[in-house]
Amino acid sequence: MVDGLSRARAAAGRGLARVTGEALGPYQSAVVRIGFAGTWLFFLLREFPNRHELYGPDGPWSWALAKRLIASNHAFTVLMWSDATWWFETVYVVSVLASALLVLGWRTRATSVVFMVGVLSLQNRSVFMGDGGDNVIHLMAIYLVLTRCARVWSLDARRAARDGGAAGAAAGTWGPVLWGVLGAVFVYGALAGRFGTLWAAAFGALWVMAGVWWLAERYAPEGEGRAVLDVLANLLHNAGMLVIMAEVCLIYATAGWYKIQGSRWQDGTALYYPLGLDYFAPWPGLSALLAGSGTVVMLLTYGTVVVQVAFPFTLFNRRVKNVLLGLMMLEHVGIAVVLGLPFFSLAMIAADAVFLPTGFLVWLGAVGVARGRARRREIGAVAVAEAGAEALGR
Repeated sequence: MVDGLSRARAAAGRGLARVTGEALGPYQSAVVRIGFAGTWLFFLLREFPNRHELYGPDGPWSWALAKRLIASNHAFTVLMWSDATWWFETVYVVSVLASALLVLGWRTRATSVVFMVGVLSLQNRSVFMGDGGDNVIHLMAIYLVLTRCARVWSLDARRAARDGGAAGAAAGTWGPVLWGVLGAVFVYGALAGRFGTLWAAAFGALWVMAGVWWLAERYAPEGEGRAVLDVLANLLHNAGMLVIMAEVCLIYATAGWYKIQGSRWQDGTALYYPLGLDYFAPWPGLSALLAGSGTVVMLLTYGTVVVQVAFPFTLFNRRVKNVLLGLMMLEHVGIAVVLGLPFFSLAMIAADAVFLPTGFLVWLGAVGVARGRARRREIGAVAVAEAGAEALGR
């Protein structure tokens, strides 16, 4: 009995040390960062010609209607600060830039906050624009702020490795400039009463913690205060990753169990009906081919329900989890192609990526680095050959 308690205490101590001592899942958090920021970036760029109709002054959901709704649900959006066209254009362009910089992992602490503000501002401005994937991006944009999602595969990680860690990274000027601009915007919004109490407290805490972190990195990189900040950052990161994983499981569990209650899902014909709608048929021939086979429709319908209901339970078995994870990603690829919902599928694939095995992600990164180096060598060889040919021609 005593030995059992000792082993349990030792295991609990090791677990606590790991949770506080490191940011778990660095590759998974990087994939989630790249996936969601990239999805939102592609969406904003594709809809750039239609931005005024979707979220701007020419939309059917007018600024006055949005203001009335937000007054009742207290949602956050900086687009309600002004109905001027220049303000909308500024918010839209800044959202595009923040998404691109978050994909690259540049000054991620600041850009993740700007990314979240852009997502919430645009989506809460016109709540009826979206296909389901926007809800996932909405939530993940908030969770990403809590994570240390630039530990790998980012310009931040590259700069830290080049400059010798945190102390070197803190020597740059862009970080203080970015947080200074964000602080000025926050102060203006707070003084003008643009924030609710909760959002004012959240943004104020983020800004103060960023300042404390910068001071610790700059003046006491090896001190006890820096170590305490690292522990707090690791706890927030690991809690954020846990919430992301729980969110994905909740999405699939609720979707699967609600499907079971539907008669069309029970008789295996649910997939047939969207295949017959023009809105969900970017490839009419392919949709007709699938809809023409009752067996295929039944297998896909039942398979969707089984995979979604079973997935949360497979987390206890790594091999089965990886198989179902691959099936779900293939399912979303099929939804993107057959039903014409690419951004919904990209958002769900990015959410699924939080469960990808670390070994696979490390291998994927190594392959990408090797191909990039080979490509650069090839470009360099071509440039040398062209320069030599030009010199001989002279």
